[in-house]
Amino acid sequence: MPLFRLIPLAALCAGAAVATAQSPITLAVDLTDAPRKILHAAETIPVQPGPMTLVYPKWIPGEHAPDGPIDNQAGFVITANGQPVKWERDKVDMYAYHITVPAGATKLDIKMDFLATAAASGFSAGASTSANLALLSWNELLVYPDGTKVADVMVTPEIKIPGDWKFGTALDPTSDPKGSNVTFKAVSLEQLVDSPVLAGRWFREIPLAPEVSPKHFLDLAGDGPEDIDLSQEHIDNFSKLIRETGALYKSRHYDSYHFLVTLSDQVAHFGLEHHQSSDDRVNEKTFVDDGQFIANGLLLPHEFTHSWNGKYRRPAGLATDNYQEPMKGDLLWVYEGLTEYLGDILAARCGIWEPSVYRDRLATIAGYLNDARPGRTWRDLQDTATMAQVLYYAGGPYDNYRRDTDYYDEGELLWLEVDLTIREKTGGKKSINDFTAAFHGLGGNTGPKVVPYTFEDVVAGLNSVVPNDWAAFLHQRLDSNEFHAPEVSGISALSGYKLTYTDKENYWEQLTESENGSVQAEFSLGLLIGGDGRVNDVIVGGLADKAGFGPGMRILAVNGRGYTSTLLHAAIKEAKGKGPAIEFIVENTGYYKVIRLDYHDGEKYPQLERVNGTPARLDDILQPMTK
Repeated sequence: MPLFRLIPLAALCAGAAVATAQSPITLAVDLTDAPRKILHAAETIPVQPGPMTLVYPKWIPGEHAPDGPIDNQAGFVITANGQPVKWERDKVDMYAYHITVPAGATKLDIKMDFLATAAASGFSAGASTSANLALLSWNELLVYPDGTKVADVMVTPEIKIPGDWKFGTALDPTSDPKGSNVTFKAVSLEQLVDSPVLAGRWFREIPLAPEVSPKHFLDLAGDGPEDIDLSQEHIDNFSKLIRETGALYKSRHYDSYHFLVTLSDQVAHFGLEHHQSSDDRVNEKTFVDDGQFIANGLLLPHEFTHSWNGKYRRPAGLATDNYQEPMKGDLLWVYEGLTEYLGDILAARCGIWEPSVYRDRLATIAGYLNDARPGRTWRDLQDTATMAQVLYYAGGPYDNYRRDTDYYDEGELLWLEVDLTIREKTGGKKSINDFTAAFHGLGGNTGPKVVPYTFEDVVAGLNSVVPNDWAAFLHQRLDSNEFHAPEVSGISALSGYKLTYTDKENYWEQLTESENGSVQAEFSLGLLIGGDGRVNDVIVGGLADKAGFGPGMRILAVNGRGYTSTLLHAAIKEAKGKGPAIEFIVENTGYYKVIRLDYHDGEKYPQLERVNGTPARLDDILQPMTK
């Protein structure tokens, strides 16, 4: 049956079988076997007799894709009055279970396990446990009546953790939070899925900016006690982040906020936004190694910004009633692009990054979108957002030609250009700060709720700051198929800096190469090379592409010597001017050949160069708003 026909029928069935809204679902999750990579749940759903459809969450908020991890669901058993209730999976929608609630039954008792065996990749369905910690995403261990609005379904949650573990969450405990079994205040299903739990043996909760209300906490769980021993300087950075967001947004839309930071090499590394918390998973040594701290410095400011931009103000196409309704990502260049821009400047404003670090990151983004992203000639920025549910799982070889979720990085360039344009048109009297205070502070301080917006709302918000043909401005950039990203020329004209190239690596290039021994030669040879000499990517249309290089090939020798990154750097330098062509011996699936690159321009890395005699608006943008 086509989906558009199935939904109304399911809604009618659900309405016939679900008990009154005053009777909450109960959901108890047992994490004591998390170190063995299995989670247990017991759920009770009040019902009435009759046909019913239950569904497992499919579209997970913030992940923008139908990636609910149903493949790792196990032990799914339903009973009523102690007797088994047979379920049948829908033949089209794999996330739906059809049942008949027997006569006399007032509730369903459901047992379910989740196999936390996924690899350390992806998002919340990726690896989330180790011997000493676990991150619980509630959507992995529940079903709910189809056709219902998740904001109206109430749930009383409970967790059980190992006796020597502690936890952090935005949920409010109603029992002793220091015990092994903890019950929480009933919340809507929407708020429950939006409130993960971080638990671990090595756990630390740090209050941030204690003078600010509502309260903010940095909750850390690591694989060892040394991983959560961050310096007072870093704590001060995060406290300043709290103060800077208050000055920027002039509002807060939560009752309290918890940064749930998992410091482990055993879990997937990503960030996922929630209204009153964020799920931030980073390398084990991120808070005790300065290089890793800076490399991951954008994560917490980014996810925190989503509390305003993405959770409170949300594109209408992403503000769905439940987790089965498909999401539309056409405004992700606002949801994610504006968040990346604001998160990055907040990282500079609160001291996580020095201004020079921010400029080097910006140069790297501008460089590859301007000169090493040939996919722009056929896939515009708008399509990267519309296609998000597929592109999140793309990437890899020929990514420069395919493009993936470029609405993050090119979105950052777009919103920087918007900020610079506002500043230029108002003589520095207004900026993106005025837009965000009005657009994201709408209604002042509130509890968590969703206020949807459309493209027209964004345009109106910008026009309220400074009149301009913002619709045309945005479409010219969203719909562009120019090889060079159009935002780069606008930034160069207005920021006080211009994109250029030198033979000196900027900070981000150095950081990447020092971490894994790779060679970032996309702007010279047109190659990205891994630490083992494996060709990770080839810029389509570039020198290496035309010479016959392809992703997956392995470089065995450079100019007759066994490959190392040091030798390759030396060969590029020696070839500059009238030096010899660079000769490679490469292996491709067991076959070998020689490739010569007749390249003589030396090493090239993007930099932002100050343009003397122009307003340094980029420097102004990075200035803290608080003292």
